Amino acid sequence: MNIPANRWFAPGDLNGFLGLVVDNLSIMGFLAAALIGLFGFPADIVFLRMFPGTALGVLLGNLAYTAMARRLARRRGSNTVTAMPLGLDAPTSIGMALLVLGPAFLGFGQGGMDAHAAAIATWQLGMASLVVMGVLKFVLSFFGAMVQRHVPRAGLLGSIAGIALVLMGFLPLVEILKLPVVGFAGLGVVLYALVAHGRMPFGLPGVLVAFVLGALLYYGLGPLGWLGAGYHAPAAWQWRFALPWPTLQWVQGLAYIVPYLPLILPFGLLMVVGGINVTESARAAGDDYSTRDILLVEALATLAAGFCGGVAQTTPYIGQPSYKAMGARSGYTLLTGIVIGLGGVFGYLSNLVELVPLPVLAPILVFVAIGITVQAFEATPMRYAAAVVFSFFPAIARMLTIKLSDPAYVSPEHFAQLFNDGTHGISELAVITVLGNGFIITAMVWASFVVALIDRRPLRAALILLLGGALSLFGVIHSVELSGGIYLPWLLDAASRSIVWQFAGAYAVLAIVLVLLSLGGRGRAAVR
Repeated sequence: MNIPANRWFAPGDLNGFLGLVVDNLSIMGFLAAALIGLFGFPADIVFLRMFPGTALGVLLGNLAYTAMARRLARRRGSNTVTAMPLGLDAPTSIGMALLVLGPAFLGFGQGGMDAHAAAIATWQLGMASLVVMGVLKFVLSFFGAMVQRHVPRAGLLGSIAGIALVLMGFLPLVEILKLPVVGFAGLGVVLYALVAHGRMPFGLPGVLVAFVLGALLYYGLGPLGWLGAGYHAPAAWQWRFALPWPTLQWVQGLAYIVPYLPLILPFGLLMVVGGINVTESARAAGDDYSTRDILLVEALATLAAGFCGGVAQTTPYIGQPSYKAMGARSGYTLLTGIVIGLGGVFGYLSNLVELVPLPVLAPILVFVAIGITVQAFEATPMRYAAAVVFSFFPAIARMLTIKLSDPAYVSPEHFAQLFNDGTHGISELAVITVLGNGFIITAMVWASFVVALIDRRPLRAALILLLGGALSLFGVIHSVELSGGIYLPWLLDAASRSIVWQFAGAYAVLAIVLVLLSLGGRGRAAVR
């Protein structure tokens, strides 16, 4: 039997291309809007230094996944192989903007740097973060299965769902409702198409229809004055040519990275486990990719982006079976890589980002947040649902800290005064801040020990709690510094050291209680 030739493009590649490009564009749009709009970051640093390297990672990763798909198709003698989709990871990209880059920029400014110098230092920090995540992913690509075995799925998915729910879902929802006529319509279309699986006209991707509708409403109603002060005329189109050359400026960023390691390292870990999960998903759909190769491409694309100025990591996307069902093969990843990669070089991505306001971009982020949160429950046995929910609380605390520490709401002086008010023990603001610092690792620890309890393994739960106590001693979780930095506890002032010992002691006491309960339970079992 003659096998049809493995064509470069199939009819379904167009839909796959539109969906994948829009996903990447929405994340880059939110990254730019958050940095420029929320934190006052200089636009030229974002568009001319951050975007080219970030887009290069998408280009290289998609080219590699395209080549892997074509090689698999030749080996199988089949023309039905679908490439693994790759793009910017939404939760960690948003986390980088809101938890690392934005606060770092404000911190550098408060430290005496002017806006340009602070932006350059923040860019260097972002590059260094990507390099560190890339190295971690490269190493763990050879041990990914072991990581997955030792960290319960409830901990991994619960921690990322916490980011999704409060940072990737709630904060963009606020942006949507700042222009409700525009944003809510787009959100409704996204929910209709992607949650309710309603059919779009001419079979167009729901995300594309939502973007077009939102843009039409924005630019149709805005000039008429119906959107109030929320409408801004589009900026003039301009070419921003910038080649993503390798640079050693990331080395300078290593000097700033230590306080952010409790965020950065879990970001890399989550992508390794996510890569394992999506490879299994593709294998179940009939495309048997090497897990190690998928993870290595992800790691190398992240490293290349970091070396060349990028600040957001790439990841294989969940949903390869969905792209396969729509008829996409390998052409859609090839086109996506080229369009995004060249867009970072020639600057048309930045123009598109400027043309599309945040309330138009945000609906897809809310949908992804819903999907990630739902997946945390669907992919975890129902008996562990309580562990998933418990892991959300540190993320909620982190969101509250982000808002309360915003100088637009509370002055830095007043925030510090409320934080240090120990009149009645640990102040409420200190509790919220300390709980939110290192929240990703905290979520993993909390979910893991609850899973161990549910499995009736109290000794394992006690060991996890002791690990949590050790991490809290050094600020990896529950840092008492406003920046969330790590430290040696004996070098802190007396008030801060008191909080550290109380949090670490809480973990130790609960571990002892669980050990005693375990011994008591064994005694009762022996009597019976």
